Amino acid sequence: MALLALLTALAALLAAAVWLRARRRAERRRRALSGVLDAADAFEARLRAARAEIEAVAGPGQDPVREAMQEMLRQRLWLQRHGGEASPERLERVRDSIDGARARIEQQLDRLERARAH
Repeated sequence: MALLALLTALAALLAAAVWLRARRRAERRRRALSGVLDAADAFEARLRAARAEIEAVAGPGQDPVREAMQEMLRQRLWLQRHGGEASPERLERVRDSIDGARARIEQQLDRLERARAH
């Protein structure tokens, strides 16, 4: 009888540990997905502002941020299709990619501003 109670307690502990691990992983994934979406929103807003800044200097029709906007669309489509089952690590790589693209756009805008100042 005591053995049965011990086995039941161990099974309950094991089930609780498995449930807790799954919950932690789901929360980590949720945070990673939220971070990707926040980064994508911020980058898209920056691209729109960059486009306006460039058009103010170069005139309408000049759209050097088009490629970045297309990449952002590709990232959003990927997230829509695969974000639900993507691992937190994959989501973090996507966010890093978005952050890197944003940094490159900022560098280009800084160069444009310096050229405009001269």
